[in-house]
Amino acid sequence: MEENIFNQLANKYDTKERKELANIIVTAITEEIKNQKRKTLLDYGCGTGLVGLELSNLVDQILFFDSSEQMLGILKEKISQTKITNAEVIDSDLTKNPLHLKVDIIIVSLVLLHVPNTDQILQYFYSILNVDGKLIIVDFDKNETINHPKVHNGFKHAELKTSLIKFGFKNIEIKTFHHGKNIFMNQDASLFISTSSK
Repeated sequence: MEENIFNQLANKYDTKERKELANIIVTAITEEIKNQKRKTLLDYGCGTGLVGLELSNLVDQILFFDSSEQMLGILKEKISQTKITNAEVIDSDLTKNPLHLKVDIIIVSLVLLHVPNTDQILQYFYSILNVDGKLIIVDFDKNETINHPKVHNGFKHAELKTSLIKFGFKNIEIKTFHHGKNIFMNQDASLFISTSSK
């Protein structure tokens, strides 16, 4: 991830549009993780916690990972204001410094498009999931009108599924659940949710 760009964006990150999109994503993920008490959730590339904070009451423990110190600073402030007690914030880029931890659920919301080597991170996710653990990815469907040197222009369901199968994931379901105006690089785009288990 382009760390300095996210550091620069941090203070202006929680726009009305981003909050609205986060709420849509939270609703989709909640359907997938309700009844998961006694579980540990990892929010990878959590940013300012727009998605993860809304899920913290559904699990026993939530780990917030990001490589932008500024984003995490804002997140820590939110955690102390809302008095969430089951959250841990970790400043780390797991693509560069893989940590040895075990979790039950991983959510990756609008993050994969910023990861140059998606296979590497998917393989890592598989390695840190407990048996029967769940990986939930929310990202953009492939959008050929978008061209950016540092961002994937979305993902094709079939290609993502092939990668997940390659690393051992099973029970894979991928579906488009939202269409929005100007939500991806100022272009209309659709979001998918992918769920799979170890």
